[in-house]
Amino acid sequence: MDKKQKYIVRCDRSGVFYGEIAGRNGQEVQMENVRCLWYWSGAASLLELAKSGVKNTARCKFTVSVDSITLLDAIELLPCTPEAERSIDGVEEWKA
Repeated sequence: MDKKQKYIVRCDRSGVFYGEIAGRNGQEVQMENVRCLWYWSGAASLLELAKSGVKNTARCKFTVSVDSITLLDAIELLPCTPEAERSIDGVEEWKA
């Protein structure tokens, strides 16, 4: 996998994540520069989110970015287009 490519990773129970995939072994995925996508507005599905990004950036809840995470339950890996990356990267960090 291309380290520079960003992906949306949907997991069975732990949520939806966005970032770079550093490694993969079955359902175990190591990600870097990663955010949890808690809530999005302006995309009907993860497929649309990975292709076009979001239309309502102010209404999205995307967490702070962390350097790395290991996901143990990945079930879907969606490569993001440059358009989607610009959109998702443009969403402000959702913090308490």
